[in-house]
Amino acid sequence: MSTDLTRIGNKASKEPTLVFTSLYHHVTDVDNLRACYEALPAKRAVGIDGISKSDYGKGLESNLKDLSARLKRMGYRPKPKRRSYIPKPGSEKGRPLGISCLEDKIVELAVKRVLEPLYEPIFVDNSYGYRPGRSQHACIDELGRTIQQKRVSYIAEADIKGFFNEVQHEWLGKFLQKRVGDPRVIRLINRMLKSGIMEDGLFQETESGTSQGSILSPLLSNIYLHYSLDQWVKAWIKDVSKGEGHFYRFADDFLTCFQYKGDADKFLPALSARLEKFGLQLAPEKTGTIEFGRFARENARKLGKKPQEFTFLGFTHYCGKTKEGHFKVKRRTSRKKFGESLRKYGDWVHKTRGYLRKGEILRQGRLRIIGHLNYYAITDNSAMCSDYVFHATRLTFKWLNRKSQRRSYTWKGFNQVLNRVNWPEARVRKDLNPFRRAETF
Repeated sequence: MSTDLTRIGNKASKEPTLVFTSLYHHVTDVDNLRACYEALPAKRAVGIDGISKSDYGKGLESNLKDLSARLKRMGYRPKPKRRSYIPKPGSEKGRPLGISCLEDKIVELAVKRVLEPLYEPIFVDNSYGYRPGRSQHACIDELGRTIQQKRVSYIAEADIKGFFNEVQHEWLGKFLQKRVGDPRVIRLINRMLKSGIMEDGLFQETESGTSQGSILSPLLSNIYLHYSLDQWVKAWIKDVSKGEGHFYRFADDFLTCFQYKGDADKFLPALSARLEKFGLQLAPEKTGTIEFGRFARENARKLGKKPQEFTFLGFTHYCGKTKEGHFKVKRRTSRKKFGESLRKYGDWVHKTRGYLRKGEILRQGRLRIIGHLNYYAITDNSAMCSDYVFHATRLTFKWLNRKSQRRSYTWKGFNQVLNRVNWPEARVRKDLNPFRRAETF
């Protein structure tokens, strides 16, 4: 099965305009479905049917054969997704997720395994979100070196309002047909998109959007934005821009770099009109042009102002200087993400001190801090990472000492314990120096 998909990927790379007319049998193949089942993580939230991976696996072969048979005769009907919420800054309810049933997750992954080789070869290099071998660090790294080494003086920031809820199914179907000529695959995807949401026992139809939390959703969103945004931006920069232009996107987060302010000012209205054609809108409060680059600091100083900054993928980018006084793109953890992460850590320690032993709290707390540092501990961000470790350590000390009526630790004793558990230190984990050569992340 994997050999067939590899062959499809090779053909897709050589013929970027080819439409594939025979794909559905790959989705229904029992071996492919079994591989998808095995690839699913064991401990994940269950859908509305309450069936976990271990439950489904008790009769795995018969379940997979039955699923394959239903898919072949187009008798498979995905169940509604279970609505769940995760914390989101500025929202009391949180960010909505759609949790699929286990069997639906298998089919979603099977479709993704078939579609991904078709679209990966044609996606633009400036798109980084949810793609094999690409990461947020790679996107930030390339952006930083572009600003540092190219003719960039202005940044056009733009934010799509509620992108995942506004994806138009009709347009997505047209985009899929540019590579997928098998109507059964299109029909199956359409059923998934319109399977609905179950929240508080009430069923809600889904006439637009693609659920965050779905395995297939990131790929579908990349396909939608590839045709509605990426290709258009590349053409606009080539045909309309008078100077240099560079574009970077991670999922629905994107920004554009320009040499001239006039290009940046013309770009945003044109972008807004382009997105409206596909049912998308820009958030006015998060859209605008700023001066940013090697001349921004000096120009701002002449006006008695501070140079402007922008935030992208959790980092605030600002105009810094090297030891010799030359311009350098620098980054630090955004205040919003810093505060959000610390609050989540403090809430976790507060909650778990009631039922976890001290040693387990320290072990899990260490892993949580390491997770934060693995993302944010980049070049020029040591100070913010040191602050994070400092405050997280104090929160741990505070709540462990309130685990019982008797004080558990003095600072001297607590530091000895931290040394024994190898408590993390703030050191650079990702070298994103904009002066160095490009590397693969």
